[in-house]
Amino acid sequence: MVKPQEDRERIAKRLARAGVASRREAERMIEAGLVRVNGKVLTTPAFTVSAKDQIEVKGQPIAAKEPPRLWRYHKPPGLVTSHKDERGRRTVFDALPPELPRVISVGRLDLTSEGLLLLTNDGELARQLELPSTGWSRRYRARAYGKTTQEKLDTLKAGIEIDGVKTGPIEATLESERGDNVWVEVMIREGKNREVRRALETLDLKVNRLIRTSYGPFQLLNMPRGAVEEVKRKQLRDQVGHLVDIPREQDRHKRKPPKRGTPASKKARSDVSAANAKRPPPKKAQGGRRKGPPPKRS
Repeated sequence: MVKPQEDRERIAKRLARAGVASRREAERMIEAGLVRVNGKVLTTPAFTVSAKDQIEVKGQPIAAKEPPRLWRYHKPPGLVTSHKDERGRRTVFDALPPELPRVISVGRLDLTSEGLLLLTNDGELARQLELPSTGWSRRYRARAYGKTTQEKLDTLKAGIEIDGVKTGPIEATLESERGDNVWVEVMIREGKNREVRRALETLDLKVNRLIRTSYGPFQLLNMPRGAVEEVKRKQLRDQVGHLVDIPREQDRHKRKPPKRGTPASKKARSDVSAANAKRPPPKKAQGGRRKGPPPKRS
């Protein structure tokens, strides 16, 4: 009989799934000698592990792999989307509620940008949601100084060049004009560095407020600034179950009763009878009447 091979996966993927870091960050940690497997320091990320292997990062064992979770967060302006800022500025993760587990962001928002930021405990899920091949749109509302027309905005559908790389189509819709500013709704699918701001700059529009309103099927809606809400497991399975494995949430409270006439049914009825026999009789109320429902008539 052939012994089945145990499930193995790349060490960087395991660290990402455990919420330690993204795959790229995990690979850098490995190359820096910060990761041990079964007591031995790893020197290359080209290494696979199984559920039996003992993994340590910076001398601490990693937590057991938890099911992927996702949160919606309304990022206020003025926070850096980074776990640590070299200039000592306050980060998104400094502002999160302390009861949240360790999370990483799905993509980033600039220091002055605000709106929807997705957070997850699963590095693999974050990577999948960031990939342009996933095809998810990112929608923004931009307030910009300057004048424009819908005809000019339509030229962005051909994309722009950022750092020598051509972007995909950018859909922009003129919402309104207020004084010297215009409000524009922008939809992109790649999320390159400062893509929305740079796109509008090609039309002589200087963005002075940028709000992300949605990321794929997840929307900001009426969440107040700084609020965090977890996406329900069923919705998460429906939306990203094709990208990563999302286990079903077991409902312990919904237990089907045994069918009548089966041994299980007889045992259940005998257990109820035994429990009723142990109950004390109902107390008598004033006037000699007993509390509780009236006795059954024969």
